[in-house]
Amino acid sequence: MKRFEVDRCEGKLMGVCAGLGKAMGVDPTIVRIGFVVATIVGGWPWTVVAYFALGFFGQPGGARLRQRSKRAGIAGGTPDVRDLDRRLAEIDTYVASPNSRLAREIEDLR
Repeated sequence: MKRFEVDRCEGKLMGVCAGLGKAMGVDPTIVRIGFVVATIVGGWPWTVVAYFALGFFGQPGGARLRQRSKRAGIAGGTPDVRDLDRRLAEIDTYVASPNSRLAREIEDLR
């Protein structure tokens, strides 16, 4: 069994069932159904309390990736999506512009 980490990207509410599913190697949908059935059958307050406790105190899934990147010396850990979008727009502008050096080099190769 893997280590439990909350998976907020794949999760529906807080990522608890998705994290449990990954840790146990089971489809998260089955874990969700199990939580609902356990709550209805008789675990009403305790399954909800356990769910929210795991959601609040569970370690996020991307935390190890951020820790590794910081140890490797990458400033800021994982890059921001807006920063990536801006960088891709700059690359697209550079490649698509007719006056770029890259376009001239490609023309020279033909």
